[in-house]
Amino acid sequence: MPSAPSGDLDILEKAKKSLDPDYVPGDDESYMNARQLDYFRALLLEWKKSIREAADVTLQSLQDGPIREPDLNDRASSETDWGIELRTRDRQRKLIAKIDSALRRIEAGEYGYCEVTGDPIGLRRLIARPVATMTVEAQEAHERREKVSRDD
Repeated sequence: MPSAPSGDLDILEKAKKSLDPDYVPGDDESYMNARQLDYFRALLLEWKKSIREAADVTLQSLQDGPIREPDLNDRASSETDWGIELRTRDRQRKLIAKIDSALRRIEAGEYGYCEVTGDPIGLRRLIARPVATMTVEAQEAHERREKVSRDD
């Protein structure tokens, strides 16, 4: 049976705890200075590492053998758990691509700025969602446009 699926937020919190506990980016310093960029780079790399470790545990569980539940209900329950675990890992695989994109933006000097407006995304949003590419306002507008086109 697979390990209990770790949510993306749980993995992100674990990554944050592995960083320097004495530093959290703050509004009292210049936006996206070298120290903040180093913080987010380390956070993204640690988050990616944690996701890969969770995926390795899942892979090892899969390699240990097929589900051998004698009871059909237990087997069905185990197969459902596996399905959820595999969907979680697929979602995290896509998250790794977003993390890689954020790391590229750090190297290009574009990290922390909205891809639509060019405005600062904001430290609080980036700490909560380090792969964010838009300000809250731009994201909301994007989601409204997406909803309208989906309703058509």
